[in-house]
Amino acid sequence: MKKQLVISLFVMTLSATSCKDFLALTPEYQISDQTFYKSQNDFETALTGVYSTFRGLFSGSAVLYLTELSTDNTEIQWSSPSTDEMQMDQNAVTSTNGFVRSVWSTCLYTISRSNAILTRIDAVSFDQTTKDRIKGEAKFLRAFSYFYLVRLYGNVPLITETYSSPSQVAAADISLKPKDEIYKLILADLTDAETLLPTTLNSDKTKASRLTVKALLGKVHLTLKNYDLAAAKLKEVIDSKSYNLVGDYKTLFTNGNNNLAESIFEVQFVAGRSLGNNYSALFTPAITSMAIFTNNLQGSGRIVPTLDLIRAYENGDARKAASVSDSVLLIGGKKSYSRYGLKFVDFKAIDLSDGTITFMPLRYADVLLMYAEILNEQNKTTEALPYLAMIRQRAKLANPEGLTQATLRVAIEKERRVEFLHEGHRWFDLVRTDRAKTILNAHYESLKLNFKVDDFELIFPIPQNEVELNPTLIKQNTGY
Repeated sequence: MKKQLVISLFVMTLSATSCKDFLALTPEYQISDQTFYKSQNDFETALTGVYSTFRGLFSGSAVLYLTELSTDNTEIQWSSPSTDEMQMDQNAVTSTNGFVRSVWSTCLYTISRSNAILTRIDAVSFDQTTKDRIKGEAKFLRAFSYFYLVRLYGNVPLITETYSSPSQVAAADISLKPKDEIYKLILADLTDAETLLPTTLNSDKTKASRLTVKALLGKVHLTLKNYDLAAAKLKEVIDSKSYNLVGDYKTLFTNGNNNLAESIFEVQFVAGRSLGNNYSALFTPAITSMAIFTNNLQGSGRIVPTLDLIRAYENGDARKAASVSDSVLLIGGKKSYSRYGLKFVDFKAIDLSDGTITFMPLRYADVLLMYAEILNEQNKTTEALPYLAMIRQRAKLANPEGLTQATLRVAIEKERRVEFLHEGHRWFDLVRTDRAKTILNAHYESLKLNFKVDDFELIFPIPQNEVELNPTLIKQNTGY
């Protein structure tokens, strides 16, 4: 059975080279060892490949199925959903689910490509400053990928080497490692990246800078409940004064939202070259007579807001009109009731699977709300309130008053829900605060649905094909 896993992992490892020429006749493992990774340009090209692979988490939207559709934020309104989609919507995910497999594979491919750079770069002579930057970005992307993996799947393989033959893979330890070991690598990578990357803020937010790393470090420490360490990193981001909340919330999610002052790390999309996203289809209704797009295109209604989510917006919340709607304009001028999302929807698109709106895995509002959460957990509730107030003031809402530590926890949870709809935070927020079972089970009960989240379902199953390739090393998560 190990030979089968060798083949799977070896293919993944070989794909870590740059996709420069689809017609190249030299085998990829020979490209890696003999003809590539010989110059600064080779490593720059390889780094672009790592970013491209990481981008796949968002361009195909698989990660949003796991982090949005699996929660009380969104639901399916499509009459013929796939089995995989229904599993996510009904909390009945199996190990053969395609979205589970896609996120797993994309993260491991990104890790493999990062390893290919990190294990070779020191052997090649070129400008040290440039070399440090490339290493820092590769470590950031490896850490971010592992951060997704460990939160979604629990124990995962820990791979930091690259392999040139199946025999090397066969000799490697590719068993699942405890979460503590994964987080140890994540923190080490981000700590290294923090020193390797330049202090100057990168104007191109698609590339990691030192402050990008600090923001992610803060999120990792918060997830681990290392509140003092998390507070220190997030305060460095705040005190840098390099980021600001944009005045108009809507501009974060519409055409031309590249490199805004609030963006810390982003994934950009380009139409016309299979480099767009499919948010415009997923978040809008599957109504054939709809007239909200050019050429009256039809959405797919696969990840649309729940009624409970829409009701979560307070009266006067300026974010609501920029985030959701329940009125669809039809051909002929009439309107029909149907809930749908507005954020990241490219209303100028001529192909709804080729949208151009930039996605932001990290933005400044997240830093402020995380910092408020940390201060509150440190029994500094009064100090936390101004950071929550900053978010609410932009939303045209009153400042919170008279909150205790317990009530502020709930207030921050509610604020994060409406602030980050369709941004892939809800699942992680509920699991991090130990609220997933309480919130989601209450949601299902309110809808009189026979769904339930059990303890084992706080992580997703490991893809079944990985388990079948090597059941002696890859054990399925309990309950699946």
